[in-house]
Amino acid sequence: MNFAFSEEQEFLRSTAKEWLEKESPMAAIRAAIETPEGFDRERYAAAAELGWHAMAIPEEYGGAGFSFLELAVVLEELGRTLYPGPFFSSVILGANALLLAGSEAQKQDLLPKVAMGEMTLAVAGPDAGGLWDGSNVTSSAVQGAGGWTIDGTKHFVLNAHQADKLIVAANADGECRLFLVDRPAVAVDTVEAMDMTRPMSTVTLRGAAADLLPDSSAAVLAKIGQIASVANALDQVGGASATLDAAVQYAKDRKQFGRPIGSFQAVKHKCATMLQKVESAKAAAYYAAWCTAEDNDELADVASLAKSYCSEAYFHCAAENIQITGGIGFTWEHDAHLYFKRAKSSELLFGTPAEHRSLVADSLGF
Repeated sequence: MNFAFSEEQEFLRSTAKEWLEKESPMAAIRAAIETPEGFDRERYAAAAELGWHAMAIPEEYGGAGFSFLELAVVLEELGRTLYPGPFFSSVILGANALLLAGSEAQKQDLLPKVAMGEMTLAVAGPDAGGLWDGSNVTSSAVQGAGGWTIDGTKHFVLNAHQADKLIVAANADGECRLFLVDRPAVAVDTVEAMDMTRPMSTVTLRGAAADLLPDSSAAVLAKIGQIASVANALDQVGGASATLDAAVQYAKDRKQFGRPIGSFQAVKHKCATMLQKVESAKAAAYYAAWCTAEDNDELADVASLAKSYCSEAYFHCAAENIQITGGIGFTWEHDAHLYFKRAKSSELLFGTPAEHRSLVADSLGF
């Protein structure tokens, strides 16, 4: 049994890291998040040309036909650099919603466009955040002579203002279903979010015309949430690794009393604890990625375990990075606060660590 990434996967990691360092440095990210769209469309299209968007989409729908493990490698590197834009909402949420619930015609029409980076998607699951299990969906869908229409308000929708189409969860005849909605048909109001690299919006639907994803259900929405939780955990591993590297480098360079601050026991202990949390988070996230790629029966429990542990590990590392860098870490010019904000925001996405631990406890009968 091989517990390591393959040579090809490690090559993918190195090329992704090299591209992101060159094409998406922190200066470019800071510039992008100050624009109304919040990301650079040319850079987003360039990432699609590298095949990242198509990686886990089957070949019959215009994808590359790789597994989630290859996508996991890219997700970790994207998290390491705080890559902005609708990659997560389109490739993780949107594409998987279509694969799990869409009709053959919908898949053939939309997935090739996602794979090529020509279409961006956003998924409005729960109405006000929380777990993606269907229990937090109160929006309603009604079928009339002209087709389906949806009424309701969705809060904290990732990248909604950047999307060409929305996939919306709504109750239809007492069941949770998913629907395709054109973004111009709804009101999208961006909100001031903690993490500026992942903008959120409030989406208001007032009789918006919609197309049903025929295989959708509460169970499908939960499965999308599980895949998203694993992807989020991988992003968190990348971010936590970046904060560890930054803290260790600063501890080597910064001198007090004629010696690097990394030589002081208190700073050593902080860095050692950060390393332990990063390595443990990697183990949890990588196993969850394997379960996702294999569609393993353990996925529901493992996704929650990875989400809860990686969330808290990332937040701890991001906070300790600020402590080790000291006063400069609190400044706008330093990158530490950007990682701290991503860590806190992603901790709450798709359910809190406490909610996910509760899911696992219920599953195990505690």
